[in-house]
Amino acid sequence: MPVKTSQSSRVTICQGTSSATDPTQALEELFNQCDIGAGRMTESPQLTQVFFADSYDHNELCQTLSKLPGPVIGCSSAGQLTLNGFQKDGISAMRLHSHHFKAVPYLIHPLDNLADQIEVIAADVHDRLQYSKQQAFGLLLVDGLSAREEAVSASLYRALGDVPIVGGSAGDKLRFQNTYVYYDGQLLQDCAVFTLCMTSLPFTVFKHQHFQSTEKRLVITEAIPERRLVQEINGEAAVKAYADCVGVEVDALNASVFSRYPLMLRIGNDYFVRGIAGVEEDGSLKFYCAIDKGLVLTIGEGTAAEEALEQCLRNVREEIGEPVIIFGCDCILRRLEMEERHIDKAIGSLMAENHVFGFSTYGEQYNSLHVNQTFTGVALGG
Repeated sequence: MPVKTSQSSRVTICQGTSSATDPTQALEELFNQCDIGAGRMTESPQLTQVFFADSYDHNELCQTLSKLPGPVIGCSSAGQLTLNGFQKDGISAMRLHSHHFKAVPYLIHPLDNLADQIEVIAADVHDRLQYSKQQAFGLLLVDGLSAREEAVSASLYRALGDVPIVGGSAGDKLRFQNTYVYYDGQLLQDCAVFTLCMTSLPFTVFKHQHFQSTEKRLVITEAIPERRLVQEINGEAAVKAYADCVGVEVDALNASVFSRYPLMLRIGNDYFVRGIAGVEEDGSLKFYCAIDKGLVLTIGEGTAAEEALEQCLRNVREEIGEPVIIFGCDCILRRLEMEERHIDKAIGSLMAENHVFGFSTYGEQYNSLHVNQTFTGVALGG
């Protein structure tokens, strides 16, 4: 039976998920649950989102997705946020049907030529908003290995003015080899898809993290910004300086350690996580986001993750009422931390109960910023 969530007569949401490794079986299970596909719908949905493991056959996946009615967006992931909580593999989809919602995807490709492309997108967005007289937000999906998320987010937000943006970076289950964004029957790299969402439904955009800054300070003394590499911290090898600061041996550094002890950067009055992706052979630290010489960072200290997320979701409900769907971009480092603390099932269930649908990312976008170890989202009311 299709799984449907409908909190008002104005919105219908269908979700589905499959863990099958065979793409034919996975897609059949998925679309049966979502009640989508040829001959199954009287009207096209206003938006379909699909997130999937990078291991599926690309040709079969694209051929199937290209036949779906209405706008379809999606990307490869490091896992999904589903009706069952966290899902590490497989594929998931969400269909949104509402006469009070319209989605328009725009392809940005290649990413080294942003200015001209974003100028064209911004002009079209402004025309559409002026004509529709509706509020709008943007969904942004970016190639997670492009190292261009900062430029894309900042350029879009600056060009679009008052349109809030939420998004995530595509993943590949921590392989760090190839990540893909889906657009119009193709799986593409070196690209982003920005989707303008115009609606008369209530919505709110948010950013959530459960880390606080400590007094442990680290100064980046050597870095290669364009490669997101930090070579030295406090005048010594980056890997040793970080390991000493968090109290572990260099050989013990892994994704779990990085997720428990993130680095934090102060911007204005707020702190943002700068997540570490891994250790290079030369002792440099590879980051998920922009990093530069001279930055002063602190070690983050985690607070009660479940309670913090509950408060975040309460704030959402206070602002727009019960959400019919929360499109969420949740950093893979958050899930790894939850697994290490054995609270991943509780956190996943909490997200599912609050209608969160999305994926585990290689980084998140929030308005003009690219951030890490953060849960960003947009909640849509009925």
